Amino acid sequence: MTALNVLALSGSLRRGSLNTALLREAERLCPQHHFDHYDGLGRLPHFNEDQEHPAPSEVVDLRRRVREADAVLIASPEYNASMPGALKNALDWLSRPAGDDGPALALKPVAVIGASPGPFGTVRAQLALRQVLHKMNAHVVQQPEFLLFQAHQQLGDDGRLPDGSPARQLLCAVLDALARLATGERQQAPAGGAVR
Repeated sequence: MTALNVLALSGSLRRGSLNTALLREAERLCPQHHFDHYDGLGRLPHFNEDQEHPAPSEVVDLRRRVREADAVLIASPEYNASMPGALKNALDWLSRPAGDDGPALALKPVAVIGASPGPFGTVRAQLALRQVLHKMNAHVVQQPEFLLFQAHQQLGDDGRLPDGSPARQLLCAVLDALARLATGERQQAPAGGAVR
């Protein structure tokens, strides 16, 4: 499979984030791809149309990194039945026209994953995130879905999923689907659906 440049974006600002650990695990599972881990979410200013022209340097950097990526992998926690505000703020900046190429995520292959210590994973956050990405005209992997429940127990002390675990297999399947989407191959959903 073609090697990709993947922008990895965690929706969590927490130093010990389960979702950031999940992105690191995705990188370990797919060493053929180059992962660019974006860690500037907390430094983005609040979206304000009065500050769009010229855009803040932090926004310019995020847009550039999205444009240079072949695909984007977003791992988001769930806050109050939705995505975190910091992640929504980043998407608001990315949704705005910037130059001749238009919004940075338009037609960009994107996969959504999430980890939570709760019993339902991040199902509501992912629904909200998918709705926003659809409006932004991103090409989102539809199947399989990856919702890691009780993630503090499933991710070991080293931040890894156990060998042979269904969650690990499903995470690989999501990354394969993202690669197929990015390279224009037809998506095929593996059996099994979401991990919950």
